[in-house]
Amino acid sequence: MGTESIEASFLSIFALICFFIFLIISKYAHRIKDGSLLDKDFTKPQAFHFLPVTRSGGIAAIISFNIFLVIYYLLYSKILYDYLLIGLSMFIVGFLDDLRIKITPSKRLILMIIFLFGLIFILPIKISNIDIPFLITLLDNHFISSLFVLLCFLFVINGANLVDGFNGLLTINLLIINLVLVYINLSSNNLAFSFLIISQIIILLSFLLFNFPSAKIFLGDSGAYLMGSLVALNSIITNNLNPYLSSFFFCTLLSYLFFEVFFSFFRKLGQNKSPIHPDNQHLHMLSFQKISLKYGKEKSNFLNALLINIIYLLLILPGLYFMDNPILSRFWFFFLLLIYVYIYSRLYHFTKN
Repeated sequence: MGTESIEASFLSIFALICFFIFLIISKYAHRIKDGSLLDKDFTKPQAFHFLPVTRSGGIAAIISFNIFLVIYYLLYSKILYDYLLIGLSMFIVGFLDDLRIKITPSKRLILMIIFLFGLIFILPIKISNIDIPFLITLLDNHFISSLFVLLCFLFVINGANLVDGFNGLLTINLLIINLVLVYINLSSNNLAFSFLIISQIIILLSFLLFNFPSAKIFLGDSGAYLMGSLVALNSIITNNLNPYLSSFFFCTLLSYLFFEVFFSFFRKLGQNKSPIHPDNQHLHMLSFQKISLKYGKEKSNFLNALLINIIYLLLILPGLYFMDNPILSRFWFFFLLLIYVYIYSRLYHFTKN
């Protein structure tokens, strides 16, 4: 039996394991700590559900992913310390909030920075392929390189947490990103790494079965931080393994998660709000308000996720055709940022009228 057949067999078994883990967690997670994982807050700005739903998707995801890491070790005799430690640390940071342990957004951000910077610096994790000439020299310094990678992680992880408000919105976005990364790595014959990314796709699909179109389970902060950190690491390693690709292509691929954080930060500052506290004026929330006028709030929950991800997919697909061209990739990335601002401004004015 060839290696590919063995991997396919393991992935089939892993898919069944994931399904049952999510099934069991969705049924019994309400018993954890007297139901503290149940999301009953329907008044917070980012709440768009109407019945209590358990925020235990992160638990099922971390259990599933750790099982896969054991499978990976059995196949390749290699322990993925970067995925294990970063994934576990980000899960823990998010799980504190899921358990309703009192921790302010600023303290949670500080805790995230400490964990991430320490692991990035020690492991170490670097970005070896970048299209910005003056950064190439700066990134030769290990400390500066670690700070730069830290910023990349923070943008993606917090972006994942920001958009995780509607059924399927974050999950489908992460699926699209990971599918593109698998395509790139399979084309480059990076089979072992593709195997790793496919495992995450299986976890996301398993979760989606219980979250879309109606939600029986939420990812929670722990799940959003975990899956966001994994897709950030996937992107960095894919960038390093494929030096012929423009690094701006990966910026394009992560543009929605990245720019949601960047734009929201400065928007809130301009509105004299705290940039780290949630509000109800993110792009996906404004689009929901518009869609709900026609389809009602319950149906608009998953329709909004579909619409945003369809638009996102259509916008990033052209980038695949010139992902090895630094100039066109850079142009397309900044063009997508302008499109985001244009769409946001139209939705903002619509909701204010």
